[in-house]
Amino acid sequence: MIPLIDLTSQQNRIRDRIDAAITAVLDHGQYIMGPEVRQLEDDLGAFSGNTHVVSCSSGTDALMLALMALGLKPRQGVIVPSYTFAASAEVMPCLGAVPVFADIDPVSFNLDPDGLANAKAAADKAGIDCVGIITVGLFGQPADYDRIKAFADAHGMWLLDDAAQSYGASWQGTKVGHLGKLTATSFFPAKPLGCYGDGGAVFTEDAELAEIMRSARVHGMGRERYAYDRIGMTARLDSIQAAVLIEKLKIFSDELGARQIAADRYADGLAEVVEVPKLVAGATSSWAQYTIKLPHGTDRHMVQDKLKDAGIPSAIYYTKGMHEHAPYAHYPVAEGGLPVTADCCARVLSLPIHPYLDDATQSRIIDAVKAALHQA
Repeated sequence: MIPLIDLTSQQNRIRDRIDAAITAVLDHGQYIMGPEVRQLEDDLGAFSGNTHVVSCSSGTDALMLALMALGLKPRQGVIVPSYTFAASAEVMPCLGAVPVFADIDPVSFNLDPDGLANAKAAADKAGIDCVGIITVGLFGQPADYDRIKAFADAHGMWLLDDAAQSYGASWQGTKVGHLGKLTATSFFPAKPLGCYGDGGAVFTEDAELAEIMRSARVHGMGRERYAYDRIGMTARLDSIQAAVLIEKLKIFSDELGARQIAADRYADGLAEVVEVPKLVAGATSSWAQYTIKLPHGTDRHMVQDKLKDAGIPSAIYYTKGMHEHAPYAHYPVAEGGLPVTADCCARVLSLPIHPYLDDATQSRIIDAVKAALHQA
């Protein structure tokens, strides 16, 4: 069976360094917020050119810390794509606020700038004050930040970049980490830059927001121990995960290049039989997933079964939009509905992609996809 994401090959490449890094943590015994955490924050800042990096315990907590720093209040609204992972939407209700679901662009899978007005109109109709927008760099490609930011600025909204899948990518020459007022990412093991557990980080150039998040991740503690400046949470990154990420970051640029090569091979081999993902002009991608659209009317489950029989895994991200899930069904949806979201949910299929996907294995996958489509 070909792995959907091959972490074993990566680990084999740097196992000695990982072992040494973990041993160093075991030797000094500072398991929570040890010296590796500060080093990782410095290294991440150097990689993406950010002044402030606040590490934390997960990508979801990164979003939560960012919203706390932005001062999101109960009953305020935040526009977010419905075509996304649950974390992008669930953080608003956790703070008593309201997700306002918008549609996506059919090419990039990201928030459609042309649909923002419809989302805001739905919020206005419901009496909800929209104060911000969360973009999601789904599958690795950033959203159209120029047009989205223009809308946000025109309506006095802040912009938060959910870069759980797109850290390492760029938009019009600007690296992810600088595209919103705050940028949140995840270091879940399956991400392009992942640890061996849960982890996350928030990037910003705003010193005041960074200070709020550093406090909030440790129960709202101020500069004095057990003196609390605000309501907070426990969202610290542990030292072992930081040590792992320090080593993985050293090969991250090389792996991003390998992911692009794999994406190009897929495009060359599959463009005539499916809709392959395309980069918008001026965008790069971290290719967290390689997601195709099957032809209309294709039996997707049959295609998956045929691929499985050939030893090839696949995944569906996602089978329905967030607004269709029971806990979110009562929140506002953009006027005119979300037709692109519905179409993607019905036709997408993600194929194996990672930096260690060799040409021969990829040719096998491409041939199997073509054979499955022929039978379906």
